[in-house]
Amino acid sequence: MSKYYKTQMLNEFILNQQNAFPYAKGDLTRLLYHLSLASKLVNREVNMAGLAEILGETGRTNIQGEDVKKLDEFANEQFIKIMSSSGMVCGLASEENNGIVTFDNSLSREGKYIVCLDPLDGSSNIDVNVSIGTIFSIYHRKTPIGSLPDESDILQPGIRQVAAGYIIYGSSTMLVYTTGLGVTGFTLDPSIGEFCLSHFQIQTPDSGLIYSVNEGNYNDFSPGVRKYIDYCKSNKDKKSLSGRYIGSLVSDFHRNLMKGGIYMYPPTAAQPSGKLRLLYECNPMAFLAEQAGGKAKDGQGNRIMEIVPQEIHQRVPFFTGSRDMVDKVEEFIRRETKTTNPG
Repeated sequence: MSKYYKTQMLNEFILNQQNAFPYAKGDLTRLLYHLSLASKLVNREVNMAGLAEILGETGRTNIQGEDVKKLDEFANEQFIKIMSSSGMVCGLASEENNGIVTFDNSLSREGKYIVCLDPLDGSSNIDVNVSIGTIFSIYHRKTPIGSLPDESDILQPGIRQVAAGYIIYGSSTMLVYTTGLGVTGFTLDPSIGEFCLSHFQIQTPDSGLIYSVNEGNYNDFSPGVRKYIDYCKSNKDKKSLSGRYIGSLVSDFHRNLMKGGIYMYPPTAAQPSGKLRLLYECNPMAFLAEQAGGKAKDGQGNRIMEIVPQEIHQRVPFFTGSRDMVDKVEEFIRRETKTTNPG
């Protein structure tokens, strides 16, 4: 990597890439900047959580039926506030809200973009100081400029994403994003408070030695998924794979993106559609995976980004990571499905 890339800051880099998006006219650049600004506020609070009395639960549950952490609520409020004042976003859908959040002011009505957001992924790990993150996805609105957005703006397949990415709050804070021109990573330099280019054109290996899945659900997985996990543990083609599962999608995905591997959240008897949300989690991660040379499928041969969402909080099974590994698990699933249902 050249010294030039190492010294570039996020805003500068996006501006230099803007010529590839003549329709954006600077709006997308400013929107990504505002997302990074909100993430800096969340990062500060995450780093101070133990001292700022913001750990623990609020005492309420979200639309998913999950306990809402104080940091969940803080992150959601910060992103909504900054997106509302950005002037580029007419509304957003968040994992923490029942329906679409519309911004009913003259500035936002002119906004060209819709944002889908998981403000704080992996929040169950907050109280034990495990890496967590924010996931975002950006679409062009479908409703006319000047009107209030509606669900048609949100319910778009992932192939229509303009940009997507995540921020991981860990040993260092990184913003990783794509606009369809590859995957780029920026690391927050706390001394200047800016995201600086650290990973240019990230490519995930075609195969890897890591599989990530909640093996506590092993007995509830389909026969094909169980046999693939067994194959990973005693792989005769190469040395056995290592199971690595943090329980924070951003953290597990980021590790596998960089090192090569597969992340799986299959359906179970209790959750036949899987657990992860299509709009807030799967679509943005699928966009990143494909742009880095990987794949993202639902285990039934369907490309995640081609699934047309039917509701805002729709869940789907999710298999993503190195392309050869995603192909292999789908091979196991197909084989066992044919054995179980030969007709």
